[in-house]
Amino acid sequence: MERADIIIVGGGVMGSSTAYSLRKTGFEGSILVFEKDPTYEYSSTARSAGGFRQLYSTSINIQLSRFSLGVYKKFTEEMSIGGDKAEIDFKQRGYLFLATDQMLPAFAKQLVTQNALGVPSELLSVNELLNIIPELETSDLAGGLFCKEDGYLDPYSVMKAYRKNAQAMGVEYISAEVASLITNKGQMAGVRLVDGTVYSSSIVINCAGAWGAKLSEDMGLPLPVVPLKRQMYIVDTAKKLERMLPLTIDPTGVYFRHEGDKVVVGFSEDVKPGIDFNWRRSSFDNLWPILAHRIPNFESLKLKSGWAGMYDHNTVDQNAIIGEHPLMRGYFVAIGFSGHGMQQAPGVGLGLAELICKGKYETLDLTPLRVERFAEDDLVLEDAIV
Repeated sequence: MERADIIIVGGGVMGSSTAYSLRKTGFEGSILVFEKDPTYEYSSTARSAGGFRQLYSTSINIQLSRFSLGVYKKFTEEMSIGGDKAEIDFKQRGYLFLATDQMLPAFAKQLVTQNALGVPSELLSVNELLNIIPELETSDLAGGLFCKEDGYLDPYSVMKAYRKNAQAMGVEYISAEVASLITNKGQMAGVRLVDGTVYSSSIVINCAGAWGAKLSEDMGLPLPVVPLKRQMYIVDTAKKLERMLPLTIDPTGVYFRHEGDKVVVGFSEDVKPGIDFNWRRSSFDNLWPILAHRIPNFESLKLKSGWAGMYDHNTVDQNAIIGEHPLMRGYFVAIGFSGHGMQQAPGVGLGLAELICKGKYETLDLTPLRVERFAEDDLVLEDAIV
């Protein structure tokens, strides 16, 4: 039987951020990270849309993104190893929610909370929207909520940099799938791999994303998280846009942003829970009319390619579940991000490291996202869900 002081299940951006932060916080014991997909081809990190925003309605989500912004702005230099810079292609082109008359009051309320926490978001008039996207169809819009600090980045590069830095500090990554979590009288005892190998540890951190809820449920501790497929599409327009796009959310929920000289498009479809990477070109037919209405340039476009990725979707309040499980000593979770994981990974990784090493949160108080909030009926009710 192998042994480690800490085992992390899942080596994506959340698991790797946590491993890195444990070392930076001063943890000197052995850390093993199990990642079943060493190529990361099907990991949620690599298939993320890469959006970054501070435009939330709840304090905890705003604070997490605000912290991450500070990290990502310095990431290229501070995460470099031996002169090899950690390029993450962070494009601060802004994040824009387009609004109808009915939506503006809610955005105005969110603006107050965001500004109070230091986010320079602003409500834009229709004319100001045209300054950002000159081609925009505004006849059915009343304005928008915009933050110029936000934008989009390359999720895979962020994960890779966290992993490389963690490994440089002695964290070991093992390419193997965890089949089950092992407990002993209310205490974590380790993990069992698909091949039957057992690794013992009194601390196990579940960062397995869309696959993590089943591991928890199988040991009798269900979490309100299901895997949901999310599809994205790469399109090319015959007539190029005058300016590079912010990540823009249409009132219908369809979003789009630039990817080089092309455009990434997505939408949160109503799909049945389950692991499914089947990408369907035909589903784009429902989005095209919406895009063509909003920006005339999209009337003549070519669908080039696309992909499907997985959300670890929190079915109760669509927010992250973070911390030690109240019914199992040594069992920590970071799961249920519902598409917010890339934006929150730096703060969550640090928070878990502080909780494990120091017994409390110090930099950011992540208590609102605790596991027991569901039993206590103290939900995090976020209005700005995409």
